[in-house]
Amino acid sequence: MGFLRSSHWATRIFLFFLVLMLLVYVLRGLAILGMIPGSIVWALLLLSIGTGILAALQNIRGRY
Repeated sequence: MGFLRSSHWATRIFLFFLVLMLLVYVLRGLAILGMIPGSIVWALLLLSIGTGILAALQNIRGRY
């Protein structure tokens, strides 16, 4: 848990969207959330990628 306390806000948002996307993807594959359209999964994937880039930029900026 020490990692989440010391990480930037962008990293926390990235991890949130990544876990949410993986959870929805797995539950949709198991037909538990079969009613969720594929566009929602794509939107979560794009949000994960976007926040991942933002987190990487924050990490690079924080080093210098």
